[in-house]
Amino acid sequence: MNTALLHAEGLVKIFEGRRRLFGEAPRVHAVADIDLTLNRGAALGIVGESGCGKSTLARLLLRLIPLNAGRIIFDGQDITNLDEATLRPLRRRMQLIHQNPSAALDPRLTAEDAVAEPLRVQGLASGQVLRDRVAALLAEVGLPAAFLHRFPHELSGGQKQRVCIARALALQPDLLILDEPTSALDVSVQAQILEVLERLRASRGLAYLFISHNLAVVRQVCERVAVMYLGRIVEEGTAAEVFEQPRHPYTRALLLSVPRLRAGGAPFVATGEPPNPAAPPEGCAFHPRCMMAAASCRAAIPSLVDLGGDHMVRCPLA
Repeated sequence: MNTALLHAEGLVKIFEGRRRLFGEAPRVHAVADIDLTLNRGAALGIVGESGCGKSTLARLLLRLIPLNAGRIIFDGQDITNLDEATLRPLRRRMQLIHQNPSAALDPRLTAEDAVAEPLRVQGLASGQVLRDRVAALLAEVGLPAAFLHRFPHELSGGQKQRVCIARALALQPDLLILDEPTSALDVSVQAQILEVLERLRASRGLAYLFISHNLAVVRQVCERVAVMYLGRIVEEGTAAEVFEQPRHPYTRALLLSVPRLRAGGAPFVATGEPPNPAAPPEGCAFHPRCMMAAASCRAAIPSLVDLGGDHMVRCPLA
């Protein structure tokens, strides 16, 4: 039995900048040659600096923006070039949870109306059946009936995110793409939302693509982790491999950048600012900031190499 729910091969997304008076318009390779596989019921974390292409990758996988190259397979079906009418039934099975729940909710809709909206749009329920289903969804994420008729301004940040989660669950998806789902919340509320998400994944068999800057959260939620830098995956493996035995210098830099109570340890290996994505350096894009860089790092873009145990790294020195 094929356990892969989502499979992407060679994804490329290029954004064209404004044409200049002299010279060509800048081209930004937001996503460059990305392969990934997400199994049913599994959780894959995507980590990296702001601007590395994580959210663009999420939008590509959901077919919210067109891709320049590559293919996307969802549950065995190639959805790369499907038109909107053919794609619409599949959209029920893949949902997105945004970073900012306040911006994701319509201020004119109550919690009940927000969760009911996708069911109405898809024509899946109406009347008392719709109201009962919405109440059950909100109860599943920890919001009792008293919250049904509250507007977003009457809810806390954590309660708004619970409404967003309930809305995403309304169409009974197989895949949730979570784009920084807890970063706008207080730490104590983050823990509650993560508990809800883990419980829902276990009870519903959901697959998560979890995008986050918070490495501790990714380690808690995800079995596998992919590290992105300037549009490419530079390391991928199990959470234990990536966090305990990082092989790419950039992964080590991310881990060493996390504040810690005790001083000491290896020096921070990233120096300077990230390069301009419209004019990336030759070879490995990380080499201008890497203390380990050698001549081979500047010669060509490294390929992902399997180190064994499905731990892959894009570094000629690994």
